[in-house]
Amino acid sequence: MDLSVVVAMVSDTMESPNTIHLEPCLAALAKQSLGGTVEIVVPHLPSVEGMAQLRQQYPDVRFLEVSDLRTYKGRSGSREHHDELRARGLAAARGRIVALIEDCGIPASDWCARIIEGHEKPAAALGGAIENGVDRSLNWAVYFCDFLRYQNPLPEGEAATASDANVSYKRVALEAIRPVWQESFHESSVNSALLAKGEKLAAAPEIVAWQHRLGLSLIQAVKERFVWGRSYAATRAKAANPRLRLFWTVFTPLLPVLIMARMTLMAWRKKRTMGAFLKALPLTIVLTVGWCCGELTGYVSGRA
Repeated sequence: MDLSVVVAMVSDTMESPNTIHLEPCLAALAKQSLGGTVEIVVPHLPSVEGMAQLRQQYPDVRFLEVSDLRTYKGRSGSREHHDELRARGLAAARGRIVALIEDCGIPASDWCARIIEGHEKPAAALGGAIENGVDRSLNWAVYFCDFLRYQNPLPEGEAATASDANVSYKRVALEAIRPVWQESFHESSVNSALLAKGEKLAAAPEIVAWQHRLGLSLIQAVKERFVWGRSYAATRAKAANPRLRLFWTVFTPLLPVLIMARMTLMAWRKKRTMGAFLKALPLTIVLTVGWCCGELTGYVSGRA
């Protein structure tokens, strides 16, 4: 089998697990018509609303119900289980190439074909471009916070980072670092481990996915940013010595200014969506402050 696509359900950070985002993602993947060369794997919680209907609608998809996660507490306000579910999906995948996308991601019509073609080159990982698929200020703000660095134009060639919302790996490269992701998949840890082994990551601007968040409210988005920031900081704090953790804690209140300056410069250089960036700027600032409050909480408490 050429390619396995693992679809991570990440839209349940602040709401009950459901298939509102997953169905359009699967529909886009099903239209790619690559037959037996591609498998689609969806690791999911038992409590996902609407999953029985999707199983009937997409009989060729491998739906993996996972009921023994260590990090899921059965309530909103957490995201660590997303990384566990990704790891379960990767472990179950059978393709010589494994791609990751989120349930709120819509792949381009040639996404699978481009991934297979791209992995004829020696890079262990290909990080694709991510675009915003909903022309609404709040959606733009969320997109800019998460994925502006992956917006086209991407500089083609070797890269230091790749987002788990649109990335693919050679299976043999992942197996060589299996202890890094076996329990929980963290893109930074996986990509760093590959680079440490002398492997290459490459940006692939022709492999495009669109972020397609539905039904977002500002309160929901701010809470989500807080949760993600808290989780990020808690993960870093566990691996850091006390002095470094203290430094991060003291420095975090300055982060909103630094992040917004860096984001504005990046949007200016890319030029394509500067109008949307300026229109969404107040919301982007609010979301950035929410993230930094969560990050500060994570450093102080050490808990996700």
